[in-house]
Amino acid sequence: MKLWIKEPLAIFAPGVDASAGLLVENGLITEVLARPPEHFDECLDASALVVLPGLINGHHHFYQTLTRAVPAAGNQGLFPWLEALYPIWANLSPDDIFLSTQLAAAELLLSGCTTAVDHHYVFSDELTNATEIQIEAITSLGLRSILCRGSMSLGQSQGGLPPDRVTQSEADILAHSQNMLETHHNPNPGAMIQIALAPCSPFSVSKTLMQETAQLAAAYGAGLHTHLAETFDENAFCQDLYHQRPLDYLEELGWLGPKTWLAHGIHFNDTEMQRLGASSTSITHCPSSNMILGSGICKTLDLMAAGVEIGLGVDGSASNDHSNLILETRQALLLQRLHYGSDRVTIEHALRWATSGGAQAINRPELGQIQVGKQADLAFFKVDGIQHSGHHDPLASLLLSGTDRAEHVLVQGQWRVRDGALTGIDVAALKFDHHQAAKKLMARL
Repeated sequence: MKLWIKEPLAIFAPGVDASAGLLVENGLITEVLARPPEHFDECLDASALVVLPGLINGHHHFYQTLTRAVPAAGNQGLFPWLEALYPIWANLSPDDIFLSTQLAAAELLLSGCTTAVDHHYVFSDELTNATEIQIEAITSLGLRSILCRGSMSLGQSQGGLPPDRVTQSEADILAHSQNMLETHHNPNPGAMIQIALAPCSPFSVSKTLMQETAQLAAAYGAGLHTHLAETFDENAFCQDLYHQRPLDYLEELGWLGPKTWLAHGIHFNDTEMQRLGASSTSITHCPSSNMILGSGICKTLDLMAAGVEIGLGVDGSASNDHSNLILETRQALLLQRLHYGSDRVTIEHALRWATSGGAQAINRPELGQIQVGKQADLAFFKVDGIQHSGHHDPLASLLLSGTDRAEHVLVQGQWRVRDGALTGIDVAALKFDHHQAAKKLMARL
């Protein structure tokens, strides 16, 4: 069926005349229209809608939706925050992973997100197949996903932060990582599920595992992901442990390159930013998490000037504590204006980070743009709420006036949100089951 997205109120398609809308067919954008089409099968009247490329979430921890606003972790920096939460996460069950994945995916879709990266690194003896569970949970919702098979091999007995019972042997990590790549990774454009490899951090696994993980990902054309340069404490920890700054350590292990994107990327010096750009390594900016944990501010414009792609991530829902990507885009705009000044950071910067920049950062150039041949992943927003009344620029009002929910969402040409509601899933039942699981998880502590 040929779908005409008819005459949008506004559309984020820089440099393209899309005043008459778009045609979508077979999961792709087939025409960008300056005048009405001669032929179409269906029509969506977009005259009251702002149309964006589907938003790209480059860093998340779905399981953390079960531990939002935990008092013991409140008012803490990163390391004590982790120390408060690791004992809870050590008790995650397979059902917890299924429900938290579905809840996070539902929340993201409702915010206009069409592609999400999840970084799961908590594997216990009772939870060795978390990635398989996530694939099952997410497929029915239709959220395009890169599921990162995370890892931790250095527990408290070896000087690490996590309890030993959520670490695994390096042989088990590599074997399961290879199995996930062979069984579930689709490297082709338009893939709905991809696998990436993602040690939790460079100092939560050994040097050998970091090197072998990079080699394994390269053999399958898969991405590499980890946290890096999030806090001053992290930099100091890495220097004490390895006598190197984190980026030096990562580069020595063969991690820098176009298949790698790093979460946070706050505490880089000027030389390091140049090296990131020269290697085509990307950064996912996580503004809300960085603000809540007091970690610092990512130097987005400086990184971009050095040639680094910037995307956005909501990060885990225990350090945000939501999974709303359109609100995260607004947060990125405001935080970066606070850092650089309102004359330097534009609405277009923020929207690019959430769309085309985010797609490039995670190695998915077929996403994040409204152009012929790109995937038909689109998010539609109304700007008619009371907070928008009196606006004179729909695109700007989308962020400045605080839109928090999409009206419709299209993923690969399929409707996943219609009239503000998810298709094919009982959200009330999901919320009830998820909240009960969260209470039971805390009771196991």
